[in-house]
Amino acid sequence: MKTFNKISLFAAVLLLAFTAEAAIAGNLPTNKKKARQDVITIRGKVIDAETRTPLVFASVAVKESNVGIITNIDGEFTLKISSSEESKNLEISFIGYKNKVVPISEFKDNGSKNIIALEAAPIPIREIIVKPVNPYSIVEKAIDNIPKNYETVANLMTAFYRETIKKNRNYVSLGEAVVEIFKAPYNSDVRFDGTRMYKGRKGTDVQRMDTLLFKLQGGPITVLDLDIAKNTESILTKEAMENYNYSLGGVIEINNKPNYIIDFVQKPSVEMPLFMGSLYIEIDSYAITEADFGFNLGNKEEKENAASLFIRKKPLGVKVIPEIATYKTIYREQDGKWHFAYSRAEVKFKVDWKKKLFNTFYTTMSEIAITDRTDQEVIKFANRDKIKYNDVFAEEVEAFKDPKFWGDYNVIEPDQSIESAIRRLSRRLKFSDLDDK
Repeated sequence: MKTFNKISLFAAVLLLAFTAEAAIAGNLPTNKKKARQDVITIRGKVIDAETRTPLVFASVAVKESNVGIITNIDGEFTLKISSSEESKNLEISFIGYKNKVVPISEFKDNGSKNIIALEAAPIPIREIIVKPVNPYSIVEKAIDNIPKNYETVANLMTAFYRETIKKNRNYVSLGEAVVEIFKAPYNSDVRFDGTRMYKGRKGTDVQRMDTLLFKLQGGPITVLDLDIAKNTESILTKEAMENYNYSLGGVIEINNKPNYIIDFVQKPSVEMPLFMGSLYIEIDSYAITEADFGFNLGNKEEKENAASLFIRKKPLGVKVIPEIATYKTIYREQDGKWHFAYSRAEVKFKVDWKKKLFNTFYTTMSEIAITDRTDQEVIKFANRDKIKYNDVFAEEVEAFKDPKFWGDYNVIEPDQSIESAIRRLSRRLKFSDLDDK
């Protein structure tokens, strides 16, 4: 049976600190500025061909390169590429839909006209009967095939990271950064990844937080831990499997290939809060292509037991209970290997002050999207440059601000509510390039 310490890996994704002290800006060393090149901007929206509804978290990638991005909650994306890649194609993919390839040259300057409609991909029944349908066997094969399906050499990745904090319905903090990631091989005994910040920006309305300053620790490095094909300890080991019940949820198409949907939930006999959710496993290779999961916080006792996993420090007289904790991870296949592409963590907390009549709810969200990748001339980061688990991103990011930088870099297109949130934040916040996104 695993202990709380064993599952703290995923709890650290949203590890929080409560304090009444003011934030202090960090002073991490700034990396040398990368050489810029001419870029072109592609804007569009991905929708369901039949219902016309937006497809959230669809993958948009330059087919003949490592460059890509993810759509936002409105199905919209903005992708900035080198002008030398203008003759290439975009490939758009989404779970349960047929991939679509569109020449970049066909995109209009007016992003509202670039509507990409994906068609649903029905899976014939015969796909189910040609493979064993024992869900336990499928998960075991997925575990056994991790060394074969995932990268065996180190990669250097660039990524876009965003984190937000909401108090009830209002945003009280928003930060974004471009980060560099050292991705160690999946089959190596030394599999620790490293992350360092390149450029960042933030906005915080401290007054709206009243007497409680809500801090989110770890930043990009903790969301990167949602790479469950590498950080397998709590879900994807044969020892961990003993704590879960599995069932076959069906078959669905991802990247034009059929995938098993394996639903899992912790066994009733397991007292500690573990996880529940769905794994998407490719039928032919047994590669884990996506995962949607969260902490099992079904009742009051489970929520109270899980609180210690999330909360590092809090004032006296305050009770903090996690209400919802959900996670998402997406991988992208290229040249027969699957690479970490995106992860998102969202946790909602109820804060109960003994001397206050009403509860307050805080919701934290962190997401990271890989926008480029190389396996050439990869060197590990120096420890002094790496983001640590106890770092507070909102405090460190100020040392990396550069308003001129953001016009050329790929970010996840902000949805309207986030744009509105930025306008509601402190007037000292200056995102000079928001209109250029």
